[in-house]
This record gives sequence, C-alpha cells and structure tokens, in this order.
Amino acid sequence: MAVSHSREFRFFHTHNVRKSEKGFIFAFHYYLMCTKLIEKDMKRIFLMVVALAPLMLLAQARIGIVNSQQIFDLMPEKAAAEAQLKTLSDQYHAEYELLQGEFDKKYADYQTVAADATMPDAIKERRVKELQECDKKMREFESKAASDIAARRTALTKPITDRVQGAIRRAGEQGAFDLVLDTAVTPVAYTGPATIDITPVVKSLLGLQ
Repeated sequence: MAVSHSREFRFFHTHNVRKSEKGFIFAFHYYLMCTKLIEKDMKRIFLMVVALAPLMLLAQARIGIVNSQQIFDLMPEKAAAEAQLKTLSDQYHAEYELLQGEFDKKYADYQTVAADATMPDAIKERRVKELQECDKKMREFESKAASDIAARRTALTKPITDRVQGAIRRAGEQGAFDLVLDTAVTPVAYTGPATIDITPVVKSLLGLQ
C-alpha cells in the first residue's frame, strides 16, 4: 500500500508540474503577445505625435504676413534705380541698332552680289562670311548687354531690398512674431483672424505712407 501510494503521489505530482509548466508557457506567450501589441500601439502613438507636433506648434505660434513688393514699390529709391536702368538700356539699344543697320546693309549688298551671275564665287563666299561675322558680333553684344543690365539692376535694387527686409525683421521682433510670411514670395491661400498684417508697421518704420 505504501508503494502504491508513493507511485500515485509521483504521478499526480508530475502531472500537476506539467500542467503548471504548460500554464507558465501559455502565460509567457500571452505576455509577449500583449507586450508586442503595446509596443506597436506606442509606436503608432509616437509617430502620430511626431507628425502632429509641427501643427501643434504652429497653432500656438504668433503669425504675421507682409507684402514686400508693395513696400518695395513705394520706396523713393526705386524710381531713381529705374531711371538709371532705363538710361543704360537705351544706350545699349542705340548701339544695337547701329549693329543691326550694319547687318542689314551687308545683307542687302550680299543679295545684289548673289543675284549677279557674273560675280565670282570667291566674292560671294566672302560676303557670306562677313554676314556670319556680323551676326555673331550682334549676338555677343546682345548677350553682354543683357548681362550688364542684370548686374546693374541687382546692384541698384539690393540696397533697397535690404532696407525693406531689415524693416520687416524689426517689425517682427517688435511684435514678438514667431513667423512672418511674405505674400509677395509665398502665396497664402487663407489667413485667419489671428493672423496679423504687419505691412503698415513696416511702411511706418521706413517712413512710407
């Protein structure tokens, strides 16, 4: 009886241990599954927060708008710069007209020579070469004139632009703005009631009406 009881005890003990091990394994797998689901949800929440963070910050920002082109057009220095550019452009245009007249004369002479059946081919070829050289001279002059006018425009307008941008920065600092959008550069589809137009402030800083 003692031996039988001992065997029966070992059987139930082993059986219970195995049940306990299976329960532990099941619980462990369940724990891992829950942990992975939690990690997945946390990653999703983290990505949503990262994506929404700029919008949340922007919603709290103090935003202003300004039209730099409108201010630039009112600057008194603009008229003087445009006058200088017009004088330079007219000078180049007059010189180009001289080159164009020279080309037209050579072309008319060439047509007369080309129509003359008794004219040697060597003379015709020389006239063609003269036309080609004249055309090249005109194109080079036109390119140089455009480059010179563009460089002069930059030199004349940059000081004006710098003054306007400096006034915009001062207005932004005085108004404690976090962001100022230039509607002349970046089109703005909509501005809410909280958005402030600082163009009048910038005009005032520059002494413009």
